[in-house]
Amino acid sequence: MNIPTVRRKTAQISIGPVKVGGGAPISVQSMTATLTADADKTLHQIKRLVSAGCEIVRVTVNSEDAALALREIVRKSSIPVIADIHFDYKLALQSI
Repeated sequence: MNIPTVRRKTAQISIGPVKVGGGAPISVQSMTATLTADADKTLHQIKRLVSAGCEIVRVTVNSEDAALALREIVRKSSIPVIADIHFDYKLALQSI
């Protein structure tokens, strides 16, 4: 397999303080494996990811309880949190 040595030009965006694209360094991203509705466990896992070098984290929002917990998670997380919405626009609206 040939891996290109030149990165394709893209527009740069900011996800919180993290720059993505447009020549920015490649950011370390991960996703939690906890139930998002359990904000304490999810925040604990985010802290562990941060200590491993993670800069952006995704959390699943697959229930109303997860959408409600998202507010606390975003407020207490030291890195940007991205909601991975599962098949329900109502969960997206609650997450906003």
